[in-house]
Amino acid sequence: MKRWIWLPLLILVGAAALYMSFVFTWSYSTGERTGWVQKVSRKGWLCKTWEGEMAMVTMPGAIPEKFYFTVREEGVVKQINQTLGRRVALDYEQKKGLPSSCFGDTEYWVTGLRLVPDLQAPGVLPPASPALPAVVPPAPASPGAPGVVPPAPASPVPPGGVPPQPASPAQ
Repeated sequence: MKRWIWLPLLILVGAAALYMSFVFTWSYSTGERTGWVQKVSRKGWLCKTWEGEMAMVTMPGAIPEKFYFTVREEGVVKQINQTLGRRVALDYEQKKGLPSSCFGDTEYWVTGLRLVPDLQAPGVLPPASPALPAVVPPAPASPGAPGVVPPAPASPVPPGGVPPQPASPAQ
């Protein structure tokens, strides 16, 4: 009779162990998100995990989208803390099917990061180097282009005056 109690329990524990090993080694998706890390903190009542928040901006002046993530490795946490306030690209793995928040509050686990140069606003030129002009003049429009009115020829008559008289030869 005891065999019938222990066998299903052993099968259940074995299935749970196989499921957990599968969930931890398999990634639903992997990718990269770029933005400014706003905070990283260690959270949790019983299981402490590193949780972070990154602001992703598509273009300057747009409302940022927040990317919430979990960090499991202490080395990556140190790198993130050294780059706070700078634009970074976070490499992540998405883990679906974790049984509790003890493994992290989010399903996005950051595995690495790298620094990324800051964005340039559209229409704003970068600082000029001494060899290049700061502003590039616009190209002149061709007179035959549709919707372009050619400039009027210069008139010999001043706008409210009398036309100039040719100088008479001195006598």
